[in-house]
Amino acid sequence: MKDFIGEQQDKENSLMWEYLNQEEFDYQRPERGEIRPGIVLTKGKDEITLDIGVKLDAVVQSQDLAKLDPEELANIRVGDEIPVYILTSEDVDGRIVSSINMAKSQEDWNEAERLLESGEIFDGVVEHHNKGGLIIEFGRLRGFIPASQVTALMQRTDSGSRVERLEQMVGETLHMKVIEVDQRRRRLILSERAAMREWRAENKARLMEELQEGDVRSGVVTNLMNFGVFVDLGGADGLVHVSELAWHRVRHPKDIVAVGEEVEVYVISIDRDEERIALSMKRLQPDPWSQVAQNYSVGDVVESEVTNLTDFGAFARIAPGIEGLIHISELVDEKIEHPREVVHRGQRLALRIISIDTERQRIGLSLKRAPAPAPPEPLPAPDDAMLDDAAELAEAPVAFEDAPSAPTPPPDEPTFGTIEEALQVALGGDSVDTSDSSEATAPSSSADAPLNDGPAAPDDSATPLTSDETDTSA
Repeated sequence: MKDFIGEQQDKENSLMWEYLNQEEFDYQRPERGEIRPGIVLTKGKDEITLDIGVKLDAVVQSQDLAKLDPEELANIRVGDEIPVYILTSEDVDGRIVSSINMAKSQEDWNEAERLLESGEIFDGVVEHHNKGGLIIEFGRLRGFIPASQVTALMQRTDSGSRVERLEQMVGETLHMKVIEVDQRRRRLILSERAAMREWRAENKARLMEELQEGDVRSGVVTNLMNFGVFVDLGGADGLVHVSELAWHRVRHPKDIVAVGEEVEVYVISIDRDEERIALSMKRLQPDPWSQVAQNYSVGDVVESEVTNLTDFGAFARIAPGIEGLIHISELVDEKIEHPREVVHRGQRLALRIISIDTERQRIGLSLKRAPAPAPPEPLPAPDDAMLDDAAELAEAPVAFEDAPSAPTPPPDEPTFGTIEEALQVALGGDSVDTSDSSEATAPSSSADAPLNDGPAAPDDSATPLTSDETDTSA
């Protein structure tokens, strides 16, 4: 009997240990920094209580609830499952203090780590800027793109200083990559430049395959050079030569477009081996030469403006996009060495059309065959009424305001003709040594300069010194 009872107790003990060894009875105290899912048990004004699967309930206090978005907090209901970040495993009240806000931030840090490891490109919106770069909202974190990692700042533009250009980018959506994550120092560094380099490499091959001559594409101007404009077509840059910008003569591309401007372009040619794309903007505009034959004829006199001078003649614009040549022999009858002797750039002239070649897009013009400018019209002869008015004006008396007379000195203050006379009266003497007056009026080179010893100056009272004759020895 005793053996039977002992066997039964051994079985019960073994079953008890089996249950205790199961996962649901294996209690592990949560540690700070863990993120655990919790079921909302109660929701009050100052705190939320959750069941996180252990014997103690977790509580989210009012300080953490205040950091949540009001709409986000209002959407939390009893029974919802939300992740929480463990702050303390047990407080004095026997509860686990947790944070919803830090749990969401930790999820953002984990996502940043994942993006760093994978090298994945993602889109972000520029929320703010400072003098060093751009600030991106990354969930509940703030990522930073240094100015050196912003593609737009590497381009030549006249749109302002670096800070002004950074300010203009606020609100834009950019491609970017995570290049540094340091949660301890709370650093999240992003790069738009690295993302664009990789994105362009991926899209360039696709674009080169699908692009065809004659296509019309939208692009963004990325750079201006003297010889043309580079346009980003979405992965590859094409060149619009300066001659393909407009039908009229273009001195510099900046007169037509600006960096960052969105334009439509026509694909002229594609060199897939060299990965070069030739584009045109003017071919999307009406060709002014298509109407030349209808609008102009040989013998017409047209108003024009001189646009350029060469050794063999001068070019003149008769309409936007249409220029003709005035050969040097068609300027004047006399022989000249250079057109600048007769005309200058910007001068407006009446010219006669002497030839039209629409196929080669050439028009010949002549100044010497054009009618001479009409002489100025003579002034009309005065009539009787004008003569009568002029006679009345001539006979009318003219009143002049009395000019103020110069003030006369008081009778007890004598006037003097020369400085010597004034000095004689002031000193009460009959003669005055004019060398003293010259010393009084001549400027000294230094206020502390000592007086020089030397013979006395001669008596020049009979011949007064002028300002040019002052004795400089003093």
